Formats: sequence, structure tokens, C-alpha cells
Amino acid sequence: MEQLLTQTKEKMNKALSHLDEELKGVRTGRATPALIEGVKVAVYGSPLNLRDVASVNAPEPRMLLVQPWDPNNTDAVAKAIREAGLGFNPIVEANLVRVPVPELTEERRNELTKLVSEKAEGARVALRAIRREAMETIDKEKKNSQISEDEQKRHQEQVQKITDEDMKTLEERVKSKQAELAQI
Repeated sequence: MEQLLTQTKEKMNKALSHLDEELKGVRTGRATPALIEGVKVAVYGSPLNLRDVASVNAPEPRMLLVQPWDPNNTDAVAKAIREAGLGFNPIVEANLVRVPVPELTEERRNELTKLVSEKAEGARVALRAIRREAMETIDKEKKNSQISEDEQKRHQEQVQKITDEDMKTLEERVKSKQAELAQI
């Protein structure tokens, strides 16, 4: 049973980590490499993540510098960033791609806030599914007379406690990201 609780906690932590990675890609007022690292670039006959074909730096608050490891991929990198739907217009300079990060408009801030809410809801659904799976396992063990009713209740309370803690953590992270988006 302790193993079940440990596995449940690990799965919930993975769901929260996934949410963190998704939130990193949501643009706020300043430039960070995470904004474009996940952009798919068509090179070598297959789509690869930008971070796999180039280094991305943020030398200034409103500028990203992308340096492809293979200079022949510079145009493909610029095209992928332009077509990613992120609202960036990259500039190719020799073997570098400069990506100016424009100020967020109020409309774009609202869109991004909605996007954060959608990603948070996906994480909530994942946490609930993990909880449900753990509860079903506990119920199954009770039904098979492997644990007593008292143990069943205690384990279910522990699973619920883990879930509540992770839901609270999720809400804090989402509020933090939304507050970050609201800053001008």
C-alpha cells in the first residue's frame, strides 16, 4: 500500500512537472529561451525541436538569439519560428537568427491567460485521473479482502491528502503565471 501512495505521488509530481514545462513556453513580458525551444524545425528530413538543432540565448529582455549548430539550417530555423504561430518575426543575420520579442498587447495577454487556464485544467484532469486510479486500486484490494475497511479509509484519506496538496501547488503556479502575464 505504501508503494501505491509513493507511485501516486510520483505520478502527480510528473503531471505538475509537465505543467511547469508547458507554462515556461507561455510568453510573458520578457524573453526567455523556453518560449521557442519547443518549436519544430524541419531539418535533416524530420521535424526536430529547436533546442536540438540550435542554442537559444536571451541577451536582452526583448531579444532572443538563436545560433544553429549547422549554419545551413539558419533559414529553416527562422522559417520554423515565423510559422510557429507565436507572433515572432525572426531576422536572419549571417549564421544567427535574432528574434525580437514585442510588447504584449492587452488582447494577447488575455489570450495567454486563457491558454494558461486551459493548460491548468489539463493538469487538473490528470491529477484527478491519478487519484481515481489509486482509489480504484484501494477499493479492489478491499474487495479482495487484502486490506480491512479501516485501512481502506486511511489509504483513501492519504491519497486525497496528496491530491489536495498537489492541487494547491497547481493553483499557486497558475496564479503566479497569470500574475506574471498581467504585469505590464
